[in-house]
Amino acid sequence: MSKSKNNITSLDQFKDKHFGEVGTPSRTELEDGYENFKIGTLIHEARLEKGLTQAQLAEKVGTTKSYISKIENNIKEVRLSTLKKIVELGLGGEIELSIKL
Repeated sequence: MSKSKNNITSLDQFKDKHFGEVGTPSRTELEDGYENFKIGTLIHEARLEKGLTQAQLAEKVGTTKSYISKIENNIKEVRLSTLKKIVELGLGGEIELSIKL
């Protein structure tokens, strides 16, 4: 896809130019980083919506405030089993998982 008349670049074009095309190591690293950021942001927003502090959420899940903070701030990757505890036990929600091929 080329640039339009008003010289606007799409997000995919920007990522292709600066991080390589889909499947390259740098592009994969970018996409993986975004997914971790998104998970942390979703947890943060859900926690605030439930009116919980990081310490309260950590207590419900059996972990530390520091660990919750690291997940929310994209400093630490969260394991699926821990994410399930956070969402189900801590936030009273459920995880929906899909695989796209």
